[in-house]
Amino acid sequence: MTRDPKADAALCLHRFGLGPRAGSIAAIASDPRGALIAEIDRPDAGRINDPALLTSAQCARAAFKFQQEQRAARMAERAARNPNPADARNGAAPAEMKPADQAGQPVPARNPGPGVPQRLYLDEARARIHAGLESRIGFAERLVWFWSNHFCVSADKGNVRPVCGAYEREAIRGHVVGRFADMLLAAESHPAMLIYLDNARSIGPGSIAGMRQKRGLNENLAREILELHTLGVRTVYTQEDVTSFARVITGWTVAPPRQDPERAGEFQFNPRMHEPGAHTVIGRSYPDGGAEQGRAVLAALARHPATAKHIATKLARHFIADDPPPALVQRLAKRFLDTDGNLKELAKALVAAPEAWEPGRTKLKRPGEWIIGALRAADIAPPDIAPVMQAHNLLGEPLWRPSAPKGFADESTPWLDGISQRLDISNQLARRMRANSDPREIFEETIGPIASTETRASITRAESRPQALALLFMSPEFQRR
Repeated sequence: MTRDPKADAALCLHRFGLGPRAGSIAAIASDPRGALIAEIDRPDAGRINDPALLTSAQCARAAFKFQQEQRAARMAERAARNPNPADARNGAAPAEMKPADQAGQPVPARNPGPGVPQRLYLDEARARIHAGLESRIGFAERLVWFWSNHFCVSADKGNVRPVCGAYEREAIRGHVVGRFADMLLAAESHPAMLIYLDNARSIGPGSIAGMRQKRGLNENLAREILELHTLGVRTVYTQEDVTSFARVITGWTVAPPRQDPERAGEFQFNPRMHEPGAHTVIGRSYPDGGAEQGRAVLAALARHPATAKHIATKLARHFIADDPPPALVQRLAKRFLDTDGNLKELAKALVAAPEAWEPGRTKLKRPGEWIIGALRAADIAPPDIAPVMQAHNLLGEPLWRPSAPKGFADESTPWLDGISQRLDISNQLARRMRANSDPREIFEETIGPIASTETRASITRAESRPQALALLFMSPEFQRR
């Protein structure tokens, strides 16, 4: 049976990209696979090149400075409210007073808006949202989102908020079409990850610091690397391996602002915190070599067959099906091993797989994909990202804020409860439709080639243009990849 090129193009844009825009189905209809590969072959694939965005270390220093200024302001305010009589008797100058009203009471300070950590978070969110809206197909961006969720951190942990966007740019975007081993090292040694999973404070019991302090070993990062980031749950490792690996990566910490203001917020290996000696992880002994010991373990984990299978399964589940075809997983795992974890080649193998082009679309798009897809379809470029962020929150996928280290779910079932909220957001978006926009044209440019007779009829019978657009956003063809 001859396949419809436009149907394949529409499937491509919904399954592998961030949804069609005007003209995009026609633009890639002659070779959808080639269009996907061309996007990840670009030298800047997945990157955000914005000189206004700070590095993670710069973000950390800016946030620390802000926090210190806030602390000083609070102390000054308390001193102004409760001046120390002893200071007055000794001739000390009073603390600077805030303006007072006619009753002599301090005037409440005006709301200065979000503080530095929140502004940094929002600046990065804005850059990410615009990258999704502006991408030609969105395949590279989808890969970034996949890997960022795989190696997730959470802005809900205080000191992570100002650096979570920079973490994605530095650890994920810089390696999204590179080697898995490089991304693994970049993610696990990044200050955001070290803070999020408490390794920055992990101390080897036998280290110099360990013999002098009450704080000790923390296994969180070691466990999640083995369980979530590489080998997979309940595979080839034991609890003994977790503990041993946790000892290996003691000393992987973050330069503190008070002690090292010039390098504050950067990765630092502190030998005083590192558990000395050789350690065995997954049956292999690693000699003591400081930070190199941890790097050697990560390099071995990146090449382990269990890691290949785990990554292949997750990639196929994300793009193809909740229960990915075993044959596809096996081929992807083999490609991972054969190319030494080359992520571009892995993505190309996914695109080349016949299973990736089966017309049955059963997976519900995650909220972020659906929101960006709707904005792209209606050609809405929001001047303010606040409503976009609120939509993420309402649908249960707040940006860079997963509730656990395993990240947001990639199966469809956990997202079904949010369908009614998607209707509310669809209606809001439809009301912002351009005055000269025609929902029938948007329909043809986004889901027309794959729409059922029922979907086409319901949109045709809509009582208004906003209702037609809302029905389009809520259609099974638009909701699923």
